[in-house]
Amino acid sequence: MTSSKPKNIPSPNDAARANAYARFIPREELNSFAAWQPGSLSGGPEPQANVQRTPEEPPKVDIAAQLAAQLRSARQSGYQDGYRDGLVALDAFKQSLATQMSAQVGSLVQSLDAALVGLQQDMARTLAISATHLARQIVRTELLSQPELIAHVAHEALDTLLLSAKHVTLRVHPDDHPLVALGAAEVLAARGARLLADAAITRGGCLIESDIGVVDATLETRWRRAAASLGCDEAWASAVPPPSDPDAAP
Repeated sequence: MTSSKPKNIPSPNDAARANAYARFIPREELNSFAAWQPGSLSGGPEPQANVQRTPEEPPKVDIAAQLAAQLRSARQSGYQDGYRDGLVALDAFKQSLATQMSAQVGSLVQSLDAALVGLQQDMARTLAISATHLARQIVRTELLSQPELIAHVAHEALDTLLLSAKHVTLRVHPDDHPLVALGAAEVLAARGARLLADAAITRGGCLIESDIGVVDATLETRWRRAAASLGCDEAWASAVPPPSDPDAAP
C-alpha cells in the first residue's frame, strides 16, 4: 500500500490574509505614508513621515461679481459726492437768491415810498384845490344871498387900523355903499372916516387908506390868504363867473 505525504494545503484564513496583503492600494486612498526604516523596530528615532497632500485648487475668482461690487461702490460714492456738491450749490443759490431778493424788495419799497409820497402830495394838492373851489363858491353864494355882510367886513377892517390914524377913507363897491353906510355908520363916525364908492373894488371887499398905512380888505386879498392857508395858490379872478342873481331881471 503506497503511502503518500500530505500536501501543504493553505487554510482559508491564510488565503484571505494573503489576498488582503497582496491588494494594491491606490494613491488616492492614502492620506500619508512613509518609507520603513529598520531602526523603527529597535526603538530608535522614527523617521519623519513623508506627507504628500493633494494640492488644493485656488478658489475661482468671480470677475462679474467683482465688477458688480465695484460698480455699486462707484455709484454710491458718486451719489454721495453729487449729493454733497448739490447741497453746497443749493446753499449758495439760496444765499444768492436771498441777497438778490432783498435788493429787489428794498428797491421796490423805496420806489413805493417815493410813489406814495408823490401820490399823497398830489392828493393833498387836489384836495386843496377842490376845497378852494368849494369855498369860493360858498363865498359867492353868501355875497349874493347876504350882501349886508359887507358892513361887518368894513367894521373889522376899521378895527385893525390904529387909533392914531388920520384922514381915514373907506372905499367900497358902489352896490355895497348904502349897505356899509347903514350897517357901519357908528364906527365910521367914531373914526371920522369918509365912505367912498369905488367901482375898482370888487363887491364884498373894501380898502382903507390913512396917513399911516393901508388896510387891504379886498375880496381878492382875503381870498388869497385863505387859499394859502390850504396850501393852494388860487386867485379869486381865476374862478368861474359868479352865478347870476335869481332875483335879477333878465
